[in-house]
Amino acid sequence: MLWVAVDAMGGDFAPRVLVDGALAAARHFDLGVVLVGRRDAIEGELGRHPDLDPERVRVVDAPDAVAMDEAPSAALRRKPGASIRVAADLVARGEAAALFSAGHTGATVMAAYGAFGMLPGVDRPALAATVPTPTGPAILLDVGASVECRPQHLLKFGVMGDVYARVALGLDRPRVGLLSIGEEATKGNELTRDAHRLLKASPLDFAGNVEARDVYTGHADVIVCDGFTGNVALKVSEGLVDVVERMLRDELSSTITMRVGSLIARRALRHFRRRVDYSETGGAPLLGVAGVAIVGHGRSSAKAVRNAVAMAYRFANQRVIERIAREIAATAVPHQ
Repeated sequence: MLWVAVDAMGGDFAPRVLVDGALAAARHFDLGVVLVGRRDAIEGELGRHPDLDPERVRVVDAPDAVAMDEAPSAALRRKPGASIRVAADLVARGEAAALFSAGHTGATVMAAYGAFGMLPGVDRPALAATVPTPTGPAILLDVGASVECRPQHLLKFGVMGDVYARVALGLDRPRVGLLSIGEEATKGNELTRDAHRLLKASPLDFAGNVEARDVYTGHADVIVCDGFTGNVALKVSEGLVDVVERMLRDELSSTITMRVGSLIARRALRHFRRRVDYSETGGAPLLGVAGVAIVGHGRSSAKAVRNAVAMAYRFANQRVIERIAREIAATAVPHQ
């Protein structure tokens, strides 16, 4: 049985939703969970689950946690007992096969890098988010792991995204696009123009530049960008979904006629929500590090945690990291 190390102190609603979601994953999938954090707090939450299977749940004490307003490097140095660091070390020692955290993204990236190291030929990690399109999900990376990038990094993001799309989405040959401010190869800044040349010369199925308005149209199956740009794009999208939902609810409840209409449209609205809800995937894999690490949203619900832990299990079970390593080695990518 594969074990997933869960940073039980990471996230806005820790440890309750982390425990609830992790136990839900252990009940529905062939995996065990190692809950890492303050033992007293975790065991207090486990007490609400008298039906838990003790063969599938372990608790590892970690007295500290990295707060969202702390500088990650300084916090990890000061707190060797931080839950995210202890969880990453468990994976590095082989006591768990994968890591999940909904805590401080920077601390998670640094802890995973420190514990696992990088894959040969990869300089920077990338967080790969799944975004909805009319033709099916697409992969957007990087969405926050590497803020400053060089063209070679974006090429490697494309290679890693290509493998992830084949494994996760079942695509034989994903179309890889580059996020820019125009479709023409000459558009964008120096980074995107140079990355365009590298991607076009690579063995990837390069679909050219993708403007922000086309991220969700299905123009490309994999869209690469630097972490700053990707994080802004993702957060704008999340905010827009929330606003659209609120506006729809307000409009549909404004009159009796509209309220009747909302009852008729309820099923369609539920389907819409599932297509755009981040909790359906649960988290974003951190690609490029030599181990399985899934990063969740700080506002993750128990459902999101469950699905993220399931994703961590699938990544480990399908040996996605090893497959990415082989593809990187087989692709002639400059190492700088």
